[in-house]
Amino acid sequence: MRTLLEYLQGLATQAIASQFPVLSESEREADVAFCAQEEFGHYQCNSALRLSKLVQMNPRAVAQKIIDGLPLELQKNAASISIAGPGFINITLSSNFLSEQLQKMFIDPMLGASIPQKKQKIVVDFSAPNIAKELHVGHLRSTIIGDCLCRLFEFLGADVLRLNHLGDWGTQFGMLIAYMKQFVPAVLAGDQAADLSTLMSWYRSSKKHFDENPEFQKRAQLEVVQLQSGNPASRKIWELICNISSQGYEEIYKLLDVTLESRGESFYNPFLPGIVEELEQKGLVTVSGGAKCIFVEGFQNREGEPLPLMIQKSDGGYSYDTTDMAAMKHRIFTEKADRIIIVTDNGQSTHFAMIFAAAEKAGWLDKRRVEVDHVGFGLVLGADGKKFKTRSGDTEKLIDLLLEGIDKAREVLLEKMPGASPEEIAASAKVIGIDAIKYADLSSLRTKDYTFSYERMLRFDGNTALFLLYAYVRINGIKRKVHDSVSVLQNSRFDVQHASEISLAIHLRRFAEILQMFVRDLCPNRLADYLYVLAEKFNAFYRDCRIEGAPEQNSRLLLAELTAHVLKQGLEILGLQTVERM
Repeated sequence: MRTLLEYLQGLATQAIASQFPVLSESEREADVAFCAQEEFGHYQCNSALRLSKLVQMNPRAVAQKIIDGLPLELQKNAASISIAGPGFINITLSSNFLSEQLQKMFIDPMLGASIPQKKQKIVVDFSAPNIAKELHVGHLRSTIIGDCLCRLFEFLGADVLRLNHLGDWGTQFGMLIAYMKQFVPAVLAGDQAADLSTLMSWYRSSKKHFDENPEFQKRAQLEVVQLQSGNPASRKIWELICNISSQGYEEIYKLLDVTLESRGESFYNPFLPGIVEELEQKGLVTVSGGAKCIFVEGFQNREGEPLPLMIQKSDGGYSYDTTDMAAMKHRIFTEKADRIIIVTDNGQSTHFAMIFAAAEKAGWLDKRRVEVDHVGFGLVLGADGKKFKTRSGDTEKLIDLLLEGIDKAREVLLEKMPGASPEEIAASAKVIGIDAIKYADLSSLRTKDYTFSYERMLRFDGNTALFLLYAYVRINGIKRKVHDSVSVLQNSRFDVQHASEISLAIHLRRFAEILQMFVRDLCPNRLADYLYVLAEKFNAFYRDCRIEGAPEQNSRLLLAELTAHVLKQGLEILGLQTVERM
C-alpha cells in the first residue's frame, strides 16, 4: 500500500505538471506534509510559495491553479480542499475514503507499510561489550537501540545481520592470562567454576599486579605475544575467558529479549597485516612518530593539528583503528551490505566519521551503493544530572538495573492487581519492568542524555510503556465484554463518521509514514511518539464513542482491533512485549 502522503504527493505533483508544463521534473515535485493541527485539515500542500517565484504569479493564484489541476479522484476522496494564508492548500479526506483505507490496512499483514522490491542486506553493529567486563548501564542504550533498528528492518523485509562486535583482543588479556595461571590454577584445570563477576575481580587484581610488579608485567606482556602468535595454552585460557563472559552476557540478552551474533575483534586479526599493506600500496599511509597513520582531510584535534587514524603502532602492533577498517572492508565485500549501521555513544562519532572517510579514500566504500550510519547516543543520567552510578559511586551493573526494574514493577502490580496469582504477578512484572526501562530510553531522543527514573517510567499516565500497555489491555477487555470474535468482524466494514473516529483513523493510516521516517533518521523516539499519540487518540475515541450495543458497534470494534494490531506491532519493533491483563 502507498502511504496517504505518497498518494497525495503523487496527485499534487501531477496537478503541478499539468498546470505549469514549463517547469522541470524536479521543480514539479510537490511538497506535501501532514497537518499537525487537525482543524485545518489532514494534509497540506506547501508548494505554491516556492512555485510563485518560478512562474511569477501570486502564491494564492498558484495554489488555485494546483487545485484546479487536481484529478477528479481526489475531488471525490476529499471532504474539502481549501487555500489558507499565502497559498497553503489544506486537504481534509472524506470519511468514506478513510473507511476504505482502513479496510485495506486491516487485511494487510504489513499494516500499510511496504517492503522494498530489492531485498536489502543490512549490518547492524551494536551492544559491543569488552570481554571480561560486566555489562553496565552504558551498554543499555547501544543494546536496545540496536535491537530496535534490527526489528524495524526485519519487519520491512530486510536481511539483517545483528553483529555484537566484542572487545576480545588486546594487551588486557595478557594480564588476565598471567594472573589466572599464577593464582587460579583450579579454574584452569576445570576443578572450580567461575562467573563473569569473578572474572571482573580477577581483572582488577591483574591490573593491580601489572601496575605494581615489574616481573608480573613482563610475564603479562609475554602472554600477549604468546596469544597473538597462537600458543595453544594461552589460546585455551583466552577461550575460557571469552566463554565465561559470553554466558554472563547471555543472561542479560535473554532478559532484554535481544539476539545477536557475536564476532569479536579477534575475528579480524588475520586480516590486519593485509589491510595495512593494501593501504600502503594505495599511498594512503604516512609514518608519524614511527606509527603508520592515515590522515583524512577535515579532521583535527583540539590543537588544530591533523587527527590520525593509526593503523599500525610504532611497535608493530595494531589498534582499534586497524580492526575497524578491516571490519568495514569485510562488511562491504564479504557480507555485501547495502547499509551498515554502527550503534555507539556520541563520543565515537568522530572516530567512525574518519573510518567511513578512510574507507572511501581506499576505494572500498561507494556511498552511492552502500549507505553507512553511525547511530550515536547520549548518556544515561542519575537524578543528580550526572552519569548514572550506584550509591557507592560505582558504575551501575546492567543486570542489577534490570532486576530492580522488575522488582519495582512487581510492587506496582501487587497494588493494581490484588486478586492476581503470584505466577501472573511474576510473569507480568518481568514484562512490564523490562518494557518500562526500554521504553523510557527509546522514547527519548537518542542523541541527547536522559535522566533515569523508575518512578517516572512506571507511571500509568504520560508517555510511558505502562500507558501504552494499558491501552492495549483495554482493547482486549472491550473485545471480551462484547463477545465478538475477530473472525465475525472479518465480514464487517469500517464506517468512520464521528470526529474522534476520523482522528484515530488518520493516525492509524500514518503508521507506514512514521516507519519511513524512522528508516531515514534511525531515531526510535519517532515510533514511540507515534504510539503514545495513538494510545491518546484511542482513549479519546473510547470516551466519545459508545461501542457495546451501539448501531456502529462492529465498525467501532474493527477500529479498536486495528488499533490493537498497530500498537502491538509498534511495540514489537521497539522490542517491547505485551500483556493481556493489568
